[in-house]
Amino acid sequence: MQPVRICAIASEVTPLSKTGGLADVAGALTKHLQAHGHDVRLFTPLYDSIDRARFDIVDTTLPAPLVVQLGAHRLEYTVRATRLPGSQAQVYLIDCPALYDRGTIYSGAPDEYLRFLALTRIAIECCQHMAWSPQVLHCHDWHAGFGPLLLKQLYGWDRLLAGTRSVLTIHNIGYQGLFGAEHIADLNLGDRAYLLHQDDLRAGHINALKHGCMYADAITTVSPTYAREIRTPEFGMGLQTVLNQRADVLTGILNGVDYDDWDPRTDRHLSEHYDASNLAAKTRLKWKLLAQLGLTVRPTTVLAGVVSRLAVQKGIDLTVAALPRLLRGHPDLAFVALGSGEARYERELRQLQQQFPARVHFHQGYDESLAHRIEAASDLFLMPSQYEPCGLNQMYSLRYGTVPVVRRTGGLADSVHRYDPGTGRGTGVLFDAFTAEALGNAVRMALALHAVPSHWNRLVRNGMAADFSWERQGAQYVTLYRKLIGD
Repeated sequence: MQPVRICAIASEVTPLSKTGGLADVAGALTKHLQAHGHDVRLFTPLYDSIDRARFDIVDTTLPAPLVVQLGAHRLEYTVRATRLPGSQAQVYLIDCPALYDRGTIYSGAPDEYLRFLALTRIAIECCQHMAWSPQVLHCHDWHAGFGPLLLKQLYGWDRLLAGTRSVLTIHNIGYQGLFGAEHIADLNLGDRAYLLHQDDLRAGHINALKHGCMYADAITTVSPTYAREIRTPEFGMGLQTVLNQRADVLTGILNGVDYDDWDPRTDRHLSEHYDASNLAAKTRLKWKLLAQLGLTVRPTTVLAGVVSRLAVQKGIDLTVAALPRLLRGHPDLAFVALGSGEARYERELRQLQQQFPARVHFHQGYDESLAHRIEAASDLFLMPSQYEPCGLNQMYSLRYGTVPVVRRTGGLADSVHRYDPGTGRGTGVLFDAFTAEALGNAVRMALALHAVPSHWNRLVRNGMAADFSWERQGAQYVTLYRKLIGD
C-alpha cells in the first residue's frame, strides 16, 4: 500500500515539551508512523522553555519571517525543524516569540486561545508554503480543535487541500479551550460565523473542542472505554450531546507506550537494568531509591509510588485520605510521590511527609529521571482516578513489574485486568467506587497478594508480559486514515 501523508498538530511533544500524556502520544505516534514509511509532519510551538542546546534545531527553506493574520492580530513567525531523537521523524517548530516566549507551555493568559488558533492556522499554511498535500490533518485536543472547520472553510478553495480529511483526537475532554464570544473575529470566518455553535455564542463563549467534534471527519479518543464514557452526562463534560450526534465517527484507540523510553531492560535513567528473569535488580533499585530519599525501611517494606498531576481528576483526594490509615496499619508500607498541581494537594502531601518522615517522600514538581526511578523501584503504583481517558503510567508500571492499583474507569479499565488468585490470570488490582475506603481496600488486597510470593511473582510477570507497543496501537490509526481517504 502507498504511504499516507499526515499533517499533525500538537501543543506539546515529548521530549521537546511536556506536561502530560498528550506529549508522549504525539511524539511516539509520529515516530511510529515515520518508521513505517508514512510521510508525517508534526507541527508544535518552539517554546522558550525548550532546551535548544539539547536538540539539533535547524532553519528550514521556508521564507522568514512569515505572517499569519487572525482578526486584527498580525503575527510574524519563523519555521524551524528538528527530528525526534532516535528517529527520522520530522517536527516543525513554530518560532513566534509573541506567542510562545512565556517561560511555560501553557500560560493561562487571556490570549491562550490565540496561541493555539495561530498554531493551527500556521500548520495548515505551512503545507501550502511547502506545496505539500496532506491526506490527513490530525488535530490533537482543543488546541487544534478548529482545524477541521478552518480546513474546510478558510482553505477549501485550495486544490492542494481539497482531498484532506480531518481527525480529532480527544486526549482529555475536561480541557475544551473556551474563550469569549467577543473574539469571534479572530477566527476569520466572516459571513460564515453561522457555522459556529449558536447557543454557545448567545451564552457569550466559543468552545474550541466542541467545534472539532462538530466538524472532524473522524473523532478518536484514547481508549475504547473512554469513548463510551464521554457520551454520558457523567463524563461528557457538556459535549455528550454532540458526541452522541456524531457517534458513527467516534472511535476509541488505546494509547501505546514508547518502549524505547520506557523499558527496564534499557532505561537510561536506571543504574542497572532488569527483566522478568532478573527481578533481584528491581529490588536493589528500590533500596537505592529509598536510601537516596532518606527513608528508613525494613527488608519487608512494600513501596507504593505515584507520579501524577495533582488534580481532582487523578483521585489525589482519595490518596491523601486513605494513606494515613494505611501507613498506621501497615508499618511495612512506604510511599513516594512526584508531581505538582493544586496547592491544597501539594500542602497535604507535604503534611503527610511530616507525619511519616521515615516512610513518606514527596517531590514537588516534575523530574523525568525520578519518574523512571519511581516506576522501577515501586512495588505498587496508585492511580485512583475519578476519570482517566487513557493513562500511561499504569502501562509503564506493568512493563516495570510494578503492580498497578487502579480505579476501573477509562483506559485503566482497558489496560489493567483484575488478578484472580484462582486462575493466576490478571495484571493488577482494581476497584470501582470513587472513595478513599475503596482505595484503601484495594491497597490492602495488593499487600495481601505481596505476602504470598507465588501469587505476587505470577502477578508481576503477567504484567511484564503485556504488550502496549505502538506496533499494535499505531496500526489502528493507519487503518482509520486509510478508511478516511478511501485507500
